[in-house]
Amino acid sequence: MTGKKEYMVRTPLFQTYADVRMLMSALSGAVTKSAVLESLNAIWQQTGTPQDPVDWSNPDLWIPQRLQGKSREVAARIWEHSGKKLNPRHIYGAYLFLNGYELLKPDPQDVYRLTERGKLFLAEDAQTLRTLDEAEGLPKLLAIVAAHSPARRGDLLPQWGEFLLAHSKFKTESTFKDTLSRRMQNLVERGFIDREGNTYTITAKGLAYAATEVSQEAKLPGQQALSAIKEHNDAQVKKLRERLGKMDPYKFEALVKDLLEAMDYEDVSVTKQSGDKGVDVVGHFQFGITQIKEVVQVKRHQGSITRPVLDQLRGALPYHQAIRGTIITLGKFAQGCKDAAIFPGAAPITLIDGDKLMELLLKHGVGVKKRQATLIEIDESTFEEPAGPGDSGVPEPSVQDGA
Repeated sequence: MTGKKEYMVRTPLFQTYADVRMLMSALSGAVTKSAVLESLNAIWQQTGTPQDPVDWSNPDLWIPQRLQGKSREVAARIWEHSGKKLNPRHIYGAYLFLNGYELLKPDPQDVYRLTERGKLFLAEDAQTLRTLDEAEGLPKLLAIVAAHSPARRGDLLPQWGEFLLAHSKFKTESTFKDTLSRRMQNLVERGFIDREGNTYTITAKGLAYAATEVSQEAKLPGQQALSAIKEHNDAQVKKLRERLGKMDPYKFEALVKDLLEAMDYEDVSVTKQSGDKGVDVVGHFQFGITQIKEVVQVKRHQGSITRPVLDQLRGALPYHQAIRGTIITLGKFAQGCKDAAIFPGAAPITLIDGDKLMELLLKHGVGVKKRQATLIEIDESTFEEPAGPGDSGVPEPSVQDGA
């Protein structure tokens, strides 16, 4: 007879460790476990409806309005003790984590007290954090990010989903996405991953932390194939950027026209080489039932774009009867330009720097050709033993089973 399967990635609604520490500090030595459960239940029962939603954004308002007695006291303590950073409406994941790993335990009077592990966690003891991280699949996730970096969450989801199928009770696409998103937030908060928009890049700190997992992954034939593909793609992206930097300016404008058409803009045209008042490409985009005219200025050079360039484009909008504009560059944007782009009351100007431009070209297949490579791997879920009661998936969170 086989032993009972030990699952990893156990905590739903996984939160950052900073949130867990703030909650532990607020509860330890001052609040009973039963009072916390009472407060969580009182909040949980006020779910609202799509027609009449409940606004939880301002605890200073909703705590005195919606809670009474101990429930109010607990929620107010969490809010105030965290310096008004931890919204009591969103602590359930942290509550599950500190209970599941016994960072706090109730004493004979039911008051939460720090355990030895809890003290080490608050002190950010390296071995304690590593143990908890491994239990929640974080080194594995870092290894996946390292293999795809830079990447969007969608690039990471297939491998993360396979890992969850083999090592957790999470079995659905929605839970794969949620567990991934929440753990990525944890890793970003700790400096293991950098986030720029929807793109994630592993840092030197993250790569060092995941070194053992990455080394083990690298020995697998499938991972070797993926690494070879990534190495090839990285080289091609670098080459593409270099080629764009040397491209004839007018051909570069034509490339941007192709990109806009691939992004579902209509009636896209490159303006004449003179008399355009700084506008290089004009296109139309459908927002619902409204068609919007947009003008684009293209800057092939890789320097820093300053505010006068933006002001010139904004001033050209009435000439082209457009209500918004975009600047696309292989370089970067100065901070003054970024600030002016979102100036209140002014026409909006979208800024697309070199990194974002490369992301868009790759996403929409402009300037590159995508060739499919298929890896075949065994679906381990096909050969798993039949699930026992309660092992088929992760139920919706219930405060009652958070003990």
